[in-house]
Amino acid sequence: MTQQQRITEKLEQHFDPVHLEVENESHMHNVPPGSESHFKVTLVSEAFAGQKLVARHRMVNQVLSEELAGSIHALALHTLDPEQWFERAGKVPDSPPCHGGDKS
Repeated sequence: MTQQQRITEKLEQHFDPVHLEVENESHMHNVPPGSESHFKVTLVSEAFAGQKLVARHRMVNQVLSEELAGSIHALALHTLDPEQWFERAGKVPDSPPCHGGDKS
């Protein structure tokens, strides 16, 4: 099972998401081809209703604690409740370009 599949499975089991996207953005960084070290997660769940952003991120970090202690270098989180998701028309910002090193 890939890292992306593990992340997806754990988040689906714990948050019963309305919407979930787990994107491997490693190719955008100075890492070997096929790496699974940089991820963008868009997670929409009723579990986030009434929760502040930092609490939402802590909830996700707790669920993914094993992965975060291992090979994940970066995890961009977009954690929304369903109302926020629909207000934003299902859109979250793109990740910024990597400034961590030259690929050449």
